[in-house]
Amino acid sequence: MKTLRYIAGTAFIMFLCAATAVSDAFAAGDDALCLRTVVIDAGHGGHDPGCVSRDGKVYEKNINLDIARKLGAKISAAYPDVKVVYTRSTDVFVTLNNRAAIANRNNANLFISIHVNSAESTQAHGFSTHILGNGKHDLFSSNMDVCRRENSVILLEEDYTTDYQGFDPNDPESFIFFNLMQNAYYEQSLTFAADADKELAKGPVRHSRGISQDPFLVLWKTTMPAVLVEVGFMSNASDLKMLNSAAGRNEIAQRLFNAFREFKTKYDASLDYAPEQVSGTEVGEPVADSSAADDGFGVQIFVLSRKLQPGDRSFKGYDVSAVRSGNVYKYIIKVSTAAEAEELSRRLDREFPGSFPVRISGDAVSAL
Repeated sequence: MKTLRYIAGTAFIMFLCAATAVSDAFAAGDDALCLRTVVIDAGHGGHDPGCVSRDGKVYEKNINLDIARKLGAKISAAYPDVKVVYTRSTDVFVTLNNRAAIANRNNANLFISIHVNSAESTQAHGFSTHILGNGKHDLFSSNMDVCRRENSVILLEEDYTTDYQGFDPNDPESFIFFNLMQNAYYEQSLTFAADADKELAKGPVRHSRGISQDPFLVLWKTTMPAVLVEVGFMSNASDLKMLNSAAGRNEIAQRLFNAFREFKTKYDASLDYAPEQVSGTEVGEPVADSSAADDGFGVQIFVLSRKLQPGDRSFKGYDVSAVRSGNVYKYIIKVSTAAEAEELSRRLDREFPGSFPVRISGDAVSAL
């Protein structure tokens, strides 16, 4: 209980810091609100290799660093006025706490964390994008294992129980603290995740595993839009071939740069940034039927950057409506009342972990 009270207090302090930063930006003028600083986080490093190829020759830390450097160079060349900060630019170990601290200290407008995935099965493949949340494992049953693996880096730190308020990556109950975090940058994080998903699907690793909300520790202390990208699977031969080639890594960096460019255009376009009102490049199929946006209630089961067809097996037999929100589709099982939404959410917890009750008002969807 003491730990949870401490975390709740920390969350409140972070909210105040974010509010103060926005207030200061307004006082400084419109230009201060443009995207001026991006932090690029190359996951792992030093004595933490991350995922390792089956032959032991390829380390995730090196792939992450090369993509990060290439991405940063592309941003600097195209936008000389944008400050590019790396959490690491060499093969060194950086704690998860310090990665977030670097971003916060530099008043970053965007945090991009680059990683490589891995699985027991050699068939698992593709890229995925993740924003902060308690989605557990959203569409893919492996996501919680991914979170445990990425978060387990703290076990290599000397005093992780103090720095992370007793969080144990091996204890499922520890993930309860993410319910206390109110992510003020949810929509912006989701928008960049959708831009990245759209671009990365163009190759070289083309299979999208979707966008999900997950409790990654590296994201939870950042006071800015933040996205973690798993660019492919070290354990899959086809993905590894692309990741282990300079050309493949350069193409991934280019895709992420394209996503950055798209996001920056939207970010800078208006002081009243609202992803739902941005007219960007079409993603996937045409927008959902207008009936999907009727006022009412429902349970949001997941979010994707593409529109699924009615009866898709991902819906597991439920009648699901798609509501367009910026560059993503929010998939919702609609009901008539708030009470029905709450009850349905409890019943769907096992089938759709991370689903939650929502209120629908036109094209706007908000949590109950």
